[in-house]
Amino acid sequence: MTEEESEKSYRSGLPGFLGVIDTAISKIESVILAMGVLLMALNTVTNVIARFVFGNSIMFSGELNRILIIMITFAGIGYAARHGRHIRMSAIYDALPVGGRKVLMIGIAFLTSLVMFFLLYYSVVYILDLYSKGRVLPSLGLPVWIIYIWVPMGFLITGIQYMLTAIKNLTTRDVYLSTGVVDGYKDTETEV
Repeated sequence: MTEEESEKSYRSGLPGFLGVIDTAISKIESVILAMGVLLMALNTVTNVIARFVFGNSIMFSGELNRILIIMITFAGIGYAARHGRHIRMSAIYDALPVGGRKVLMIGIAFLTSLVMFFLLYYSVVYILDLYSKGRVLPSLGLPVWIIYIWVPMGFLITGIQYMLTAIKNLTTRDVYLSTGVVDGYKDTETEV
């Protein structure tokens, strides 16, 4: 099974009920990301055609793309955490023996989880502040706070993913980058 196939048929590395929830969230994130990218491409292409063929832009196109970028970004951070795809600076980590890497990975996952929950709290405070001001988007007429709902959702899902990664590393022998991705490098070099 290729890496692409394994991502399409994601199955959580967690046991029982947690695994079912993890798999369900993964499928929802995949749909959100795919639909968000397709809608943004369609909106942008339609706006370009409208501007050059008809001489007028779609007035809400920029606002819609702003909403979609926020949605894709914050749905994507949970997706990246689930698939072990966040950027890592691993020079010290790679130099450690397996036991040291395991301890460091538990610490990294736990600390990252706490940071995500901290950011979740402040994103909710920010949304409540926006809600109290009553601002609306000029073209779409939506309250501004609605477009930022994806931010705390993304931080929550990412925080949970990193917490589950820490738990997975505490309860298994191998070192995991996420609940389903074992640490290691793939040999990607091919001879020409």
